Amino acid sequence: MTKTRREFTPEFKREAVALLESSGRPTMQIATELGISPSMLRNWRALAHGVAPRSRAAPTPLPAGTASPADQAAEIARLRRELDRTRMERDVLKKAIGIFAEMPK
Repeated sequence: MTKTRREFTPEFKREAVALLESSGRPTMQIATELGISPSMLRNWRALAHGVAPRSRAAPTPLPAGTASPADQAAEIARLRRELDRTRMERDVLKKAIGIFAEMPK
């Protein structure tokens, strides 16, 4: 079962934020009356005040072209060292599994 994403008009959003701010009632109560989630109402209020809404999503990384070539080279070197170490750990664990598999019980 798929849910369709509801879209709200800018006017509805403005009126919902105005109701929240003028009524003095909790966000949860207003959101329930309007049939929306409280987080949606909080995000609309943040946008109305010119603040970026909070999100659970990870922050978006900077575009790849923003780092200098020296920074990129250093990052590549660090990642290669990390990859080598991870491969070595994997190989050690493979050998350990083989040794324990051969042991009598």
